[in-house]
Amino acid sequence: MADCYNCRRIARIQSGDDTRFVVELDTAYVVLGDHQYWRGYTLLIHKRCLPELHDLPSFERMRFLEEMSLVAQAVWNVFKPVKLNYEMLGNLVPHMHWHIFPRHANDPDRLKPVWARMDALADDPRNKLADSELVEMKSLLKAEIQRLKTGSGGGAVAR
Repeated sequence: MADCYNCRRIARIQSGDDTRFVVELDTAYVVLGDHQYWRGYTLLIHKRCLPELHDLPSFERMRFLEEMSLVAQAVWNVFKPVKLNYEMLGNLVPHMHWHIFPRHANDPDRLKPVWARMDALADDPRNKLADSELVEMKSLLKAEIQRLKTGSGGGAVAR
């Protein structure tokens, strides 16, 4: 859909124009979040523009959830948080996507949802990544996703 943010992002990924793209899986694309105040913030964007999990056939829904879990494990292993927050909202962008937020011991208001601080932190310099830092984070995350897939005896196919 032309008016869907995630559909436009997928088009950028497919054309090679999304600098935060990490890897393609069977049902979804993995990208680093635009805001990196929570180092390792990652999104898993479903390939199809559907608003709800129950809109998917059960086999595809289960695959999407398996891939979300795999990506979360990779985020955990690479970024070493003390907790992960998972959210699939869709109020603003009704195209299924998971937000995976690594929560670190030094997070501000670490007992509150990230959305409570998102606007206040939008201009925080800690959101910005140097190009080299972005490349390294993407490389580490992609390698860990591939390692986990191989170690599990197959599963999602990263492209």
